[in-house]
Amino acid sequence: MTAAATIRLADYSPPAFLIDDVHLTFRLSPNATRVTSRIQFRRNPDAASDGDLVLNGEQLKLHSASINDVPLIDNGYHLTPDLLTVKSENLPNSFNFAAEVEIDPAANSSLNGLYMSKGMYCTQCEAEGFRKITYYPDRPDVMATFTVRIEGSPGVLLSNGNPTQQGTGWSEWHDPWPKPAYLFALVAGDLVSHGDSFTTASGRKVDLKVWVRPGDEDKCGYAMDSLKRSMRWDETEYGREYDLDLFQIVAVDDFNMGAMENKGLNIFNSKYVLASPETATDRDFELIEGIIAHEYFHNWTGNRITCRDWFQLSLKEGLTVFRDQIFSGDQRSHAVKRITEVQQLRARQFREDAGPLAHPVQPAEYKEINNFYTATIYEKGAEVIGMLRALVGPEQYRKALDLYFDRHDGQACTIDDWLKVFTDSTGRDLTQFRLWYSQAGTPRLSVAEEWQDGTFTLTFRQEVPDTPGQQDKSPMVIPIALGLLNPNGDEILPTEILEMTERTQSFHFSDLPARPVASILRGFSAPVILARDQSADALGFQLAHDTDPFNKWEAGNTLATDILTNMVTSGKKPGSQLPQALKTVALDENLDPAFRALTLALPTEDEIAQAVFQTGSPVDPVAIHAARGKLNHAIAENMGDDLPRLYNDMAVDGAYTPDAGPAGKRALRSAALTLLTLVDDGAAARAQFASANNMTEQLAALSCLMRAGKAQTQTAEFYQQWQANPLVIDKWFTLQASLAQPTDAVATARALSEHADFDWKNPNRFRALIAGFAMMNPAGFHAASGAGYVFFTDWLLRLDPLNPQTTARMSSAFDTWRRFDTDRQALMQAQLERIIATKGLSTDTAEMVERILKA
Repeated sequence: MTAAATIRLADYSPPAFLIDDVHLTFRLSPNATRVTSRIQFRRNPDAASDGDLVLNGEQLKLHSASINDVPLIDNGYHLTPDLLTVKSENLPNSFNFAAEVEIDPAANSSLNGLYMSKGMYCTQCEAEGFRKITYYPDRPDVMATFTVRIEGSPGVLLSNGNPTQQGTGWSEWHDPWPKPAYLFALVAGDLVSHGDSFTTASGRKVDLKVWVRPGDEDKCGYAMDSLKRSMRWDETEYGREYDLDLFQIVAVDDFNMGAMENKGLNIFNSKYVLASPETATDRDFELIEGIIAHEYFHNWTGNRITCRDWFQLSLKEGLTVFRDQIFSGDQRSHAVKRITEVQQLRARQFREDAGPLAHPVQPAEYKEINNFYTATIYEKGAEVIGMLRALVGPEQYRKALDLYFDRHDGQACTIDDWLKVFTDSTGRDLTQFRLWYSQAGTPRLSVAEEWQDGTFTLTFRQEVPDTPGQQDKSPMVIPIALGLLNPNGDEILPTEILEMTERTQSFHFSDLPARPVASILRGFSAPVILARDQSADALGFQLAHDTDPFNKWEAGNTLATDILTNMVTSGKKPGSQLPQALKTVALDENLDPAFRALTLALPTEDEIAQAVFQTGSPVDPVAIHAARGKLNHAIAENMGDDLPRLYNDMAVDGAYTPDAGPAGKRALRSAALTLLTLVDDGAAARAQFASANNMTEQLAALSCLMRAGKAQTQTAEFYQQWQANPLVIDKWFTLQASLAQPTDAVATARALSEHADFDWKNPNRFRALIAGFAMMNPAGFHAASGAGYVFFTDWLLRLDPLNPQTTARMSSAFDTWRRFDTDRQALMQAQLERIIATKGLSTDTAEMVERILKA
């Protein structure tokens, strides 16, 4: 293993050369694609000095190169496995660089650059995949217009921008908007389109196409509908019209990520495009809606305005995540959407911030940029945008965004450019607020209450924990959304924003008739951990009376976490308070069924593990799994006859629709079925599995039966029914790996890995089984024998030579290894050291494991 160089933000310098336009010709062949490039360079007047021409290139076979049609061999150059360098003294101020290279898409198992997916050519160039296509300054601050010709493949031939010419076996494309190379895209293969059109606010017609493999045409309708709603929303909410004549989406089976926002030609993991009621769940439809919106919104926040360097990644990703979150809330329920966002933030980003992989929203350095497409960059980055909007207000936020688009359209920008727009627009000093970008770690916010003579005082204290490479941190700006409730449950202070800027700060509320109940951090107004000493009665009061939906849910979640933590650490019994409180919420017809479903769901085993760890007690995953099962059983028993009645009342009549109303009823029905299965021996679940006419209800029933260990027949039937549908079979693998009983989990995962349908080179299938086991079945993965760790590591080491990016990301399953007892720690450490000692280990995986080992 060769040590990777560290890239530092402080070392940034502008490119020595800029590019005006790029002409590319692809002569496609599975093992010997020829790429001819003609690139018009000019010296950058803002460069620090007259630097050399340095072009990135990996796994390229160079056939020829020239400058102004003079063969490069006569100009003096230096070629290494990853760079082509031409000395500055050999170059005029403006010149045309031409090259012809040969690449092997069929052998490109990394799925970066140009590769093949089941006979189809496709690309993935973010962050540094374009260098596997041709020699180029592969950095986001070099932007150019692209003209592309594709030859040599039957079927559809697609690239960015608008089509200009086409004939049998060839097509030409031109993208008039300058873009960095990471936004380049090419797709070629046997595809059919689902077409539609959109008329912009200014009256311009845009053609829309969703390209899929033959046979999948009937599964594109919801993706298209989501796209059109996204386009209209961006016009209405941000004033952003689409800027080409054509917008295209392509569904690809082999893809490392969710989707990619290539200009005018978005490439998607097929699981986030293809959906029908029979094959996709309500959650699948919701994800398709959100991810389609996310990638479309990148057209302005990512493409028209991109990032100067990869240290600015959250400039485009955090902002675009925030935009897609608000869009999804507008389409469905803001309250329910906010709760699920926070659940995901705590499960992924808080865990990241609390461990060896912690890093700021704007990292100061990296070795492998692919390892920084993280929850911190995306989800915490979105939280930072949300806090900024809360502090300046919606009107000033929109005013600042208008200035951002006007000032920086067509530029590669920085986080400082972004913040300066707000300073210039609002007059607000954001120096302290900028710490949210530079300081890692989740702030811990504690609160003390005082009541005296009609005045209620809240005193907050914030602490930002030490993280790798960062200690002794400064206090942050924390917007605290606060409301006050009377003892009878009436709201006496509607939500207002308290702006905390000091390490310790008090806020006073006078002339109150009685001591109020404080509803703190409403809507989860800041990504912090609220440390608050509340009794079970106080939490029960907020669960019953809080007018803020998030804090109402949070009260129940906190009460459940406290009970489960005590069950694990002290052997206490579940008690009756939480079961009765949850029954009241579940049966309250004034509440949204989707909200009721979320409230009925207990904290995850990982959340409980973190709570147990905070007490100083050893984390026992098996004990946590058992405690959670006991509490669920107590809730089910307490519901009594109301449970089957609730289940039946939530049945949805009529044709399936993924809209929020019926989806919410199905969610509550599934939550009821989960509990009902614990007390009816699986009868209702078996009946639902047999009669279900949609995947949401069929999969919910199968999950309940698997969790109860009563699904052998249904598991086989499900496979027989869906074995020809890869996306559904992914679900089949995941369910078995994630829901296997702890004592059987390793054996189940191992048996599934030997199944004929386990195509481990396909990222979706690999994640379905291996991540389903290691990241979704903690009691099974953390088997005391260590067999789960060995099984997981075996597969990481098998995948790493072919797909380092997926391997590195999945290695994070080990990032909490210091939580556990010394025996489990030793077993995990042995596997981490086994990985790092492996000859030929990728730099992606090596960086991740080195950081994890430093915990």
